Amino acid sequence: MAELKDLTKRSEDYSRWYNELVVKADLAEQSAVRGCMVIKPYGYAIWEKMQQTLDKMFKATGVQNAYFPLLIPKSFLCREAEHVEGFAKECAVVTHYRLKNDPDGNGVIVDPEARLEEELIVRPTSETIIWGTYKNWIQSYRDLPILCNQWANVMRWEMRTRMFLRTAEFLWQEGHTAHATAEEAEDRTVQMINVYADFAEKYMAVPVIKGVKSANERFAGALNTYTIEAMMQDGKALQSGTSHFLGQNFAKAFDVTFVNKDNKPEYVWASSWGVSTRLMGALIMTHSDDNGLVLPPHLAPIQVVIVPVSKNAEQLAEVDKVVAPIVDNLRARDISVKYDNADNKRPGFKFADYELKGVPVRLVLGARDIANGTIEVMRRDTLEKTVVPLEGIEDYVQSLLEEIQSNIFQKALKLRESMTRTVETYDEFKVEIEKGGFILAHWDGTPETEDKIKEETKATIRCIPLDGDTTPGTCMVTGKPSKQRVIFARAY
Repeated sequence: MAELKDLTKRSEDYSRWYNELVVKADLAEQSAVRGCMVIKPYGYAIWEKMQQTLDKMFKATGVQNAYFPLLIPKSFLCREAEHVEGFAKECAVVTHYRLKNDPDGNGVIVDPEARLEEELIVRPTSETIIWGTYKNWIQSYRDLPILCNQWANVMRWEMRTRMFLRTAEFLWQEGHTAHATAEEAEDRTVQMINVYADFAEKYMAVPVIKGVKSANERFAGALNTYTIEAMMQDGKALQSGTSHFLGQNFAKAFDVTFVNKDNKPEYVWASSWGVSTRLMGALIMTHSDDNGLVLPPHLAPIQVVIVPVSKNAEQLAEVDKVVAPIVDNLRARDISVKYDNADNKRPGFKFADYELKGVPVRLVLGARDIANGTIEVMRRDTLEKTVVPLEGIEDYVQSLLEEIQSNIFQKALKLRESMTRTVETYDEFKVEIEKGGFILAHWDGTPETEDKIKEETKATIRCIPLDGDTTPGTCMVTGKPSKQRVIFARAY
């Protein structure tokens, strides 16, 4: 109970509220390694549900899982100039392969005799090592397409970190596909951003905008980057998934060719796409409140918790007997349920703890409830309590979980809509961007104008929306022609 009282309110300090909630809800904690985090079992259980769901969605499109090395030869990164430039400042480098005891007795030191002939890079992303491998797999058009995904960790040397949102090491999946034509590769790129959008909205209950990144914001080495952008409660945007059309850049860098149907050699076309544990941050910041986490039922590790209220062992035994078939029936419907009849914590503490952890539905049952044939139900999204008949509780709970899933999506959608505005002039833009949210404005398409806006307002082009208003206009900064409005925001 005290933990809840100690949680900073969002209105007082949103950043502090987020950092505290990650720790208090038992999702993660700082590690002994600067910039890295420990994902605790409850946090990892949410990530596991994300992973399992996405994995099924990928496989339904023909994707297979594989695994590629953590360490990448430095020479591989050098082969695609734009790619290496994009990641050079974030790379961790392995230079030696052995330690030895310090002759002066100060523990262990790096053995200077064990320097590697070629340094190895801890993967910041795997395009280079994978395309170095695909060269061995691809000879003919009959070998295509290759649709691979790997679940892995990556390292990008970040020192200003925030758990889940930006850490030096993080977990993700990265898909890497190889195709015979540009059209196939581009189609796959679009297909995967649609998979991400479906996952975000149907499972995470996070409304997203699908779009294309500007050249400045594009993935290093890509011809085109598709993105889904979400809006957090504090008015900042969060990039929540990207899919890249890589053209033939990596195939040319690693000389990956195939003999086409006309018996002529041709470079392979590529896509890559990924989401990371950053989605955990999106989940927390989109739905949670001053009482703690609010989890969408489709991803909650515990969807229903049942807490008994009893004065003695005899009453508890009576409750246990009634609860047992309810638990079995809920699990038979593929609903995850926990019956917490442990006697080392009072019911009040349990209520506060499960509220903090965002369990969607709480059922409370005591001897008096059994006598009345009723049970108390609390839904986490609205904190409303209801007393309902004990008979048919499984149907009620199943329906309620779907109602909660829908409700928190609609709540997030309404918030995003209230934080989305259209401006015509740069002066108006400067005023509106201070309020946060998505700003729709005309832009002349040049990197110079984009850089000026970013430098003066700290806002970036989040995306050129795929389903946006394509009415042409004039750039709010330069007055030059603009093909359509783009979405600006300050972002994580």
